[in-house]
Amino acid sequence: MKTYFFAAVTLCVSTLLAHSPAAMAEDAAKTGKWETLFDGSNLDAWREYNRESVTTGWKIDGDALTCISRKDQGEGARGENLITKEKYAAFELELDFKVTPAANSGVMFHVVETKKPPYYTGPEIQIQDHKGGHDPQKCGWLYQLYPAETDSTKPAGEWNHLRVLITPAKCQIEVNGVLYSEFVKGSDDWNERVAKSKFGKWEGFGEPTNGHICLQDHNDEVSYRNIRVRRL
Repeated sequence: MKTYFFAAVTLCVSTLLAHSPAAMAEDAAKTGKWETLFDGSNLDAWREYNRESVTTGWKIDGDALTCISRKDQGEGARGENLITKEKYAAFELELDFKVTPAANSGVMFHVVETKKPPYYTGPEIQIQDHKGGHDPQKCGWLYQLYPAETDSTKPAGEWNHLRVLITPAKCQIEVNGVLYSEFVKGSDDWNERVAKSKFGKWEGFGEPTNGHICLQDHNDEVSYRNIRVRRL
């Protein structure tokens, strides 16, 4: 009886460990399967930049992860950028995003935690109201590096789909199924564009090849949903 009880307990513990977030992430890393980063149920895959948890700047609103605007937060607002707990080198990322009028945000990759904001290391895909946004860098552009001649972004209040491919051989940014840019990190073209941008004076910008995925808190209300990633 003791042997049977011990075996049953061992099986239960093994099953729980096999289905833990860490184990599932490790399994996804080995197989290249899609890994859910957010589906509306919890924020287990995320934490705040340079902190151990998610604090007051974001909320789960139905099936969406919403950045609470500075206006709604009041004096307590401090700009809480979210990063994935896991780091990703080569990967494919998909998510939906929705902005409020004139809102601004960004999706960064290969972010490394330092004493400076995440955009000092991680390139940023601009997320903003493509009509009412105040930044000259338009939605879907790789900030100051790779603009796009097209615009497939839907109006403020409507959901858009973003696909990002990051590999050593090729990187792509798509909005609503339309290719916005294709580039190679670390190529001569990349290095020339970085040198001509404001990032050219920032030591280490865009150099990491492995890092966190980041959702920027730019003090405006912006929502994300159906966030998933797979390692390549």
